[in-house]
Amino acid sequence: MDALRIILQVLLVISSGFLILLVLMHKGKGGGLSDMFGGGISSSVGSSGVAERNLNRITVTFAVMWAVVVVLLGLIQKVS
Repeated sequence: MDALRIILQVLLVISSGFLILLVLMHKGKGGGLSDMFGGGISSSVGSSGVAERNLNRITVTFAVMWAVVVVLLGLIQKVS
């Protein structure tokens, strides 16, 4: 049980890091912090529609993986 917990914790750290990076890579929609740091200037140069859709898919995949790992870690904690 300890090996499974360690594997899940490593997966949680890795998926959390990737999820943060993927969210930060998304194009700003205007207003808020994205424009404060130059997002308004780079939004016209932003990625194409296909690249943005692929980025959305990858982000959702990592978010689902993160949620599953969190639930599994909670179940392991409850059992032990």
